[in-house]
Amino acid sequence: MGQVGSDNSKSGEEQCKFGILTDTNTAMDVWHTIKDNQVIKNLIPMPLDTPVHPDKVRFVCISDTHSNGKSLEKIPEGDVFIHAGDFTRIGKVQEVEDFNHFLGTLPHRHKIVIAGNHEVTFDEKFFSMSGSLKSNSHLSKEMMENCRIALEKKNKSKMSDLLTKCLYLQDSETVVYGLRIYGSPWQPEFHSWGFNCKRGEDIMKKWNKIPEGIDVLVTHGPPLGRGDICVSERHEGCADLLTTVQQRVRPKFHIFGHIHEGRDLDLNPDEGFSSDGVTTYINASLLDRSYKAKYPPVIFDIPLPPGMTKEC
Repeated sequence: MGQVGSDNSKSGEEQCKFGILTDTNTAMDVWHTIKDNQVIKNLIPMPLDTPVHPDKVRFVCISDTHSNGKSLEKIPEGDVFIHAGDFTRIGKVQEVEDFNHFLGTLPHRHKIVIAGNHEVTFDEKFFSMSGSLKSNSHLSKEMMENCRIALEKKNKSKMSDLLTKCLYLQDSETVVYGLRIYGSPWQPEFHSWGFNCKRGEDIMKKWNKIPEGIDVLVTHGPPLGRGDICVSERHEGCADLLTTVQQRVRPKFHIFGHIHEGRDLDLNPDEGFSSDGVTTYINASLLDRSYKAKYPPVIFDIPLPPGMTKEC
């Protein structure tokens, strides 16, 4: 096994090429078609007490904490903190404010956050200051109206405005220490939660927004076949995201969560950490399927680009 953060030198020519997942195919159907041509190198996470080096950018990654305070107790030091979504149970104002307070206690110079499907109130199709409120099976209209009233009292126009202690990314990118980071909250349809898209052309429109040349890609949902086996023992990752990552974007690292069981050794032999020879894939979920704190954060290093220092 290699180590997360180690050099991935294998050519991407061995990677499988496949097309858009249509509504008539399941993720499992596609996986059975492509798995024999996938390069999967299992990795061992870096020890959390690994010293931070002056010539390398230390990334500290977590996901799926769901307002569970215990999961946030031991965050390693580093330069860039990333949360890959589902930091609340259901996107209530108090949950978001509590998370924002937690962010303010972190010493990391850069803090980057994306939403997940549980941040229902971050998804404009459910919640809009200017449009009508739409209830779903998770949030009643009364509950969402209470969120709207709370935002008005705080003079905020949208839920993400409550995140004042980080940079919130939603189909957008930022550059830190000369490294490009892109964040996106979408995943294939999952009940009636937020940021859902139909597999195939609908979700591919979201992935087509990801520019080439990204160093660290952060999505809430996993790509197909990488830390995505759920309790039903089925792959639930997005084939179109895997296509985008392997055939076009080719980032150094891809961080995600969503499938808590993706870090369960009994279900996922790679425990959520693998490489295809070009990209290192990391499932950074901290809670197990019962929403109990179980897994540690994940850290990795990227060398500073030439001419860059940590003072930049």
